[in-house]
Amino acid sequence: MILKVTPKVIILVGPGTNCDEETLFSLRYLGAEPYVYLLREIKKNPKKIHDFGAIVIPGGFSYGDYVAAGRMFAREMELFLGKELERFLKKGGFILGICNGFQILVSSLLLPGLKEWFLPPRVSLISNDSMQYEDRWVFLRVEKKDVFWFKGLPSVIELPVAHAEGKFFAPKTTIQALKRNKQIALRYVMPDGTYAKYPYNPNGSLEGIAAITDKTGQILGMMPHPERFFFSEQNPLRDSIYPWGRKIFANLIKEIKRI
Repeated sequence: MILKVTPKVIILVGPGTNCDEETLFSLRYLGAEPYVYLLREIKKNPKKIHDFGAIVIPGGFSYGDYVAAGRMFAREMELFLGKELERFLKKGGFILGICNGFQILVSSLLLPGLKEWFLPPRVSLISNDSMQYEDRWVFLRVEKKDVFWFKGLPSVIELPVAHAEGKFFAPKTTIQALKRNKQIALRYVMPDGTYAKYPYNPNGSLEGIAAITDKTGQILGMMPHPERFFFSEQNPLRDSIYPWGRKIFANLIKEIKRI
């Protein structure tokens, strides 16, 4: 049963975040009640996160990516919010990490979450094979259609990427475990959905992995930016296609109403 309630979403940001306004607009446009909070504000009252149905960590360059992309933000989040985040997830909450947010989720070990959150094995998002910042539209094959995030999406969608450290890297054993658990959510592909090399795989990600979930499906980390494809006119490839980024956010809001 879907209740007629306004879903509340917290957008968690820090120094260097720069996609919060687009994320705020997207959620508000779809009828959610989003709030932007600095990580340092939430550190003072970690229980505040339980007022929300979902946490979104948007893209950018938190703390300038000076140590590694997302590493400092992730460490603070793990130390000061770790216990409350586990409680939040056990109560049925959701977490979406986009680009830098994905980097934060893997650095904190919330992902891959093969067995439990904040525990190994570790996956990484490292420097692009091209050794340069990649800002382009990509084609993505939806691998995990049984999870709410991607309901109603076709087999191949388009979204933009913009990152310098987006190559998904993990030991073979970890990738095999992700496959067994069906945690690989999106892969970079050619327009026809087949295996892609650069530039269609913009960063050299192993097996073209562009997004993963934890074992429960409550956490999604993705390098592509759904907030940058919210209107059809934003897509330079095909201006008549449905904006798939909007659909991902709409699916999240619909799912929050169920909990």
